Amino acid sequence: MATNTSNVTAALPKPMKATSNGAFQHENPLDFALPLLILQICLVVGFTRTLAFLLKPLRQPRVIAEIIGGILLGPSAFGRSEKFLHTVFPARSMTVLDTVANIGLLFFLFLVGLELDLRSIRRTGKKSLAIAGAGITLPFLLGIGTSFVLRSTISKGSAHAPFLVFMGVSLSITAFPVLARILAELKLLTTDVGRIAMSAAAVNDVVAWILLALAIALSGSNTSPLICLWVLLCGAGFLVFSIYVTKPLLELMARRSPEGEPVKEIYVCITLSLVLASSFVTDTIGIHALFGAFVVGILVPKDGPFPGVLIEKIEDLVAGLFLPLYFASSGLKTNVATISGAQSWGLLVLVIATACFGKIIGTMVVSRMFFKVPFREAAALGFLMNTKGLVELIVLNIGKDRKVLNDQTFAVLVLMALFTTFITTPIVMVVYKPARKGAPYKNRTVKRKDLDTELRLLACFHSSRNIPTTINLVECSRGTRKRGRLCVYAMHLMELSERSSAISMLSSVTIRPMTAISALNTIYEDICTSAHQKRAAMILLPFHKHQRVDGSLESLGQSLREVNQLVLRHSPCSVGILIDRGFGGTTQVSSSDVSYKIAVPFFGGRDDMEALAYGMRMAEHPGIMLTVLKVVPPSGKTLMTLEGQDTSMIKVENDKNSDSEADSELFFSEFIQHAAKKLQDSVSHEERLVESKADIVSALKSMSKSNLFLVGRMPPVAPLLISTDTPELGPVGSFLASSDFSSTASVLVIQHYNPNANLHPLVEEEENEDTDDGTDTPVLVDKY
Repeated sequence: MATNTSNVTAALPKPMKATSNGAFQHENPLDFALPLLILQICLVVGFTRTLAFLLKPLRQPRVIAEIIGGILLGPSAFGRSEKFLHTVFPARSMTVLDTVANIGLLFFLFLVGLELDLRSIRRTGKKSLAIAGAGITLPFLLGIGTSFVLRSTISKGSAHAPFLVFMGVSLSITAFPVLARILAELKLLTTDVGRIAMSAAAVNDVVAWILLALAIALSGSNTSPLICLWVLLCGAGFLVFSIYVTKPLLELMARRSPEGEPVKEIYVCITLSLVLASSFVTDTIGIHALFGAFVVGILVPKDGPFPGVLIEKIEDLVAGLFLPLYFASSGLKTNVATISGAQSWGLLVLVIATACFGKIIGTMVVSRMFFKVPFREAAALGFLMNTKGLVELIVLNIGKDRKVLNDQTFAVLVLMALFTTFITTPIVMVVYKPARKGAPYKNRTVKRKDLDTELRLLACFHSSRNIPTTINLVECSRGTRKRGRLCVYAMHLMELSERSSAISMLSSVTIRPMTAISALNTIYEDICTSAHQKRAAMILLPFHKHQRVDGSLESLGQSLREVNQLVLRHSPCSVGILIDRGFGGTTQVSSSDVSYKIAVPFFGGRDDMEALAYGMRMAEHPGIMLTVLKVVPPSGKTLMTLEGQDTSMIKVENDKNSDSEADSELFFSEFIQHAAKKLQDSVSHEERLVESKADIVSALKSMSKSNLFLVGRMPPVAPLLISTDTPELGPVGSFLASSDFSSTASVLVIQHYNPNANLHPLVEEEENEDTDDGTDTPVLVDKY
């Protein structure tokens, strides 16, 4: 007996030590677990991110690049070189790699559960439930049918019942996280198709996990029905314990983490420990550790700052570093070379055809027959519901680890998941191109004939830093009760890679909050279409620079600047770009405490007229003192040629956007009459003769103690700076935003709506939907 034991021990590979003493001690770091793991992480992350960059023009989700990267690093491609495989991914290191990858997977499944709000599933309508049912039932039945073919060919000897269930689950899954990413990329989240797909996918996800738990229970080494029954009963007991013990604990910590206060570190530690402890329990029961992590994620309260802090703490580390290791681990188990010969490739085609037919046809039939969904929308729904991804890989890996799937079947199913996900985006783009529709409306500017109509603003912000000034600007804009009310839509602009977060609610006026989650190069479409659909008169945008402690402006990125430029080009209404130098301080100022000096330099042109119209509305607020300075050139000269500079580019844009000098004079005289009649105590105005650029600069600096400047973007005036990196602000706005002018006065640069400038509108107007009557839809919150 002792001899046999020693022989077995000698046959086992020696365990790897954690760290080496270094190359100078004649030790190879790749013979030790930690440096080898570091190399593997760097290689996998670098390789998959490079693939993601190459696939970006095809608008593929990152999971596609990670699956392909894992396969290429395995025996299907680079792993064909035994030297590469034995050096970078030796067999003795796989236990460490799989362990770290699965820890990352546990916390990723916790994040998936954290995103999945069961309340939304309870609110799911009959249409989504029926589509989800069809998208699960038909593929599951077809998967069972396909399993008989596979068991008679490439999967001979596999356990009958577990194989049937694993095949059914693998064909019926819809990857909820991947689908959400695709819908956001295609800007379909707010369409009927997007809403139905998300609701149906959420239901599908929950059902898939239940079926997977059943498949795991059936796939144990002991196939006794009694053992399977005990596994399922213990799993049900774990759920009951989690609901009545774990959930109240999580709710207690969430209640003790109020908005505006940091979440205690001990709460985060307890929650992450609960994830690991629950994973240990479910693994002990025999239904895989990931179920425990997923259940804890679902039970975390979705309201308040608590879930957002948890996401912020672990998302980047898990999704950025550890999760790609899981794809690499899966890729090392996938050998495409096992699919050889006509029979194997024929079975691959059969599996792909069965998976696509079940999901697409099942979804389309139910959508068309029972809910009369148009053909193109039904087809788009079918392809969207056919999305696979990480969840599919989890199912397949569990099946392979439990010896339910052999190498060839595993490779076939991995390629099926890759193919079905890869085709989703391009096919949906071809099949379904929803026109963004909106009702035509008249009040696209602040300047209007009927001053008693409602003023609608779309206020955009990137972060909480923009919010105090935006709130104070809104407070100043509300005018008096005699005028039409002010309605503000607050839109949080978030890059697509980020997750949704709570938006601060503005007060004292009607607020309708929205969140736009999109790639920065296309987020202008969300802004402009939302402004049109909400019939906004002005879009308020934050400047792409913020003020530092020393008073200078620091850029937040060229991409944010390009967003503003694209909005200026495509906007369906007026636009204001806000250069924030602390207007009103760092907190919201109550109505009774408002006391601001606002200045409007008036040079003429439609942009300046819009700025003055906005200033006139602000002047109605009892806490606002408005100063208007009309700049007048000498007789026979214009403001464009005072210095004799080359202003051809500015002149071209002014010719497109400005009204005649007579219109400007008429509007200014109307302002004087209005101020004399209704705003005597809150408005002052003067005219100043200027003969040079220096005179204009001096005139502007004489008002530098104002809290806020309202200035037209393209007034008919020569540039006041020799050079500027902010041409989108125009000649005067660029000067006011420069450190040469002031470090305390905020500036709002306003562009008047020009119906002739936007030759390719983003919204298709429907004449029969013209409801520009001040009413609005009853939905208060729109999520993008």
